[in-house]
Amino acid sequence: MYAAMFKGFITNKMPEKVLDLYDKMEIEPINVTLNVLFNACARIRNDRAKTIGKRLLEKNFNYDQNDTVVFNSAIHMLMRFRDVNIAEDVFHQMKNKDIYTYGTMIKGYNDNQEYEKALDLYEKMNVKPNEMIYTLIFNSCAQLSNDRAKTIGKKFLEQMPDIYRNNTIVLTSAIHMLMKFGDVSNAEHIFQLNREKNIVIYGAIMNGYCINHEPLKCLNIFNEIKQSNLVPDEIVFNIAISACSQIGILSRCQTVADQIPVHMQRQLFIQNALINMWGKSGSFVKAQQIFESVSNPNIITYNSMINVYGLNGMGSEAIELFKHVPTNERDDISYICALNACSHSGLLAEARIIFNQVPTKTEKIITTMVFNL
Repeated sequence: MYAAMFKGFITNKMPEKVLDLYDKMEIEPINVTLNVLFNACARIRNDRAKTIGKRLLEKNFNYDQNDTVVFNSAIHMLMRFRDVNIAEDVFHQMKNKDIYTYGTMIKGYNDNQEYEKALDLYEKMNVKPNEMIYTLIFNSCAQLSNDRAKTIGKKFLEQMPDIYRNNTIVLTSAIHMLMKFGDVSNAEHIFQLNREKNIVIYGAIMNGYCINHEPLKCLNIFNEIKQSNLVPDEIVFNIAISACSQIGILSRCQTVADQIPVHMQRQLFIQNALINMWGKSGSFVKAQQIFESVSNPNIITYNSMINVYGLNGMGSEAIELFKHVPTNERDDISYICALNACSHSGLLAEARIIFNQVPTKTEKIITTMVFNL
């Protein structure tokens, strides 16, 4: 009965009710129940969930048992808690590991920015990779983009069985990895070979072109999407806006902006991207209009508009807006944008005042200040 109730709460996205019901249980949970409880704790990740999850782990785990699913759920929960060391302990004590155990560990490493550990584990794997492993390792390599990652990633791709060579999920990750490596031609080759292109793989190739400063190719793909039966989503529009920002041609910017559906125009990350685009194309008036229409600006919104003022020689306006940003919300980019705005307008005294307000003077902020003197 408890297991059925727990699953119902999880299905209906009510993980807190799982923990509420657990607190009322008068019997010890069985493995099926433990699996759902670990998943609920992983979703919530607050102090209560961490306390319950770790207590369940301590009380109920017998490393001689063979229920790999429960162990995998426990590892997933611990990785979500950012308790990487404890997750590793559970993994090493498991007697029976399956492909999902390795996938859970590698995903956990990726989620915790432990990409080198993800590659270390991949190299020790004694099971055949599946779609999940290919996707995760390509993502690990993309994040690192160092010599080791390039060697492993390209070899992994070369050895990939034919069964995955038209798998859109795997190929999307491979394209992203190659683009991060700067290997545009091989990414294009994979994209062209894919017979069942969806909006996600189109977004991956577009984003890759932006990463590699090829905005015209990005917009060509955007036009290709329009000629197909696919509908661009907000991610694709955001990438197209970024490409326009790199080009800085007003007509191109206007063409893309005119195609954005009204409901997307109200999304904050689209508004932030548009502010940046109009500012870099010299139309600070349009950037300002969008900024003023934002109902709940975040720090990215403020930083984008401060940067727009700076790029367009409006240092005083940039400083005035910077002053309106709550001190506790400012980040490194806020200070860098404000300092650059002062530099563009020759406001050196104001730059010194802003620099003296910086609570933690990072290398980037110091470099910006020195460059602006």
